[in-house]
Amino acid sequence: MLNHKGTKTIATPRLLLRPFIVEDAHDMFTNWASDPNVTKYLTWEPHVSPEATAELLALWIPNYENPAYYNWVITMDGHAIGNVSIVRHSDKSEYMEFGYCLSAAYWRQGIMPEAVSAVRDFLFREVGAHRLVIRHAAKNPASGRVARKCGFTWEGRQREEFRSAWGEYLDIEALSLLRQEWEEIVDES
Repeated sequence: MLNHKGTKTIATPRLLLRPFIVEDAHDMFTNWASDPNVTKYLTWEPHVSPEATAELLALWIPNYENPAYYNWVITMDGHAIGNVSIVRHSDKSEYMEFGYCLSAAYWRQGIMPEAVSAVRDFLFREVGAHRLVIRHAAKNPASGRVARKCGFTWEGRQREEFRSAWGEYLDIEALSLLRQEWEEIVDES
């Protein structure tokens, strides 16, 4: 069984991952939630206003009282630039699935692998996960590169398994990392 700890603050060399606060709405809207390039392969459409983003955050914030809720804002130099969350989990199977997005202004700088690796380590060390999964649209290979940089192994493709917020049916690629594989990664570093 998973030993849920909730969304604990995690620091990396460049980043601070922490629970969202309503004051993050402006950065979230401006940096990624309003950008159709960021949301292109996600389940939700770009936000229409900072107020809409604030309303969403007001719905999310009470969930932090639930120790099985994991949703980090990624901050860099005091600014919210993206997020990492757990979108599905199974206590019995000790399985957890990632979701993430990042401001386009911060793409190709190693930020998402840094954030995902930090959350990955927390989930294995403190929560007791056995298997972590990242699923992404095949048309978004950058997301797959993030997973591979974090030690995940490609498992396969599900054809037209997902319908985006834009109505497009997308193939989904799945990658996973097992506890024993993660232990080998940690032992090597």
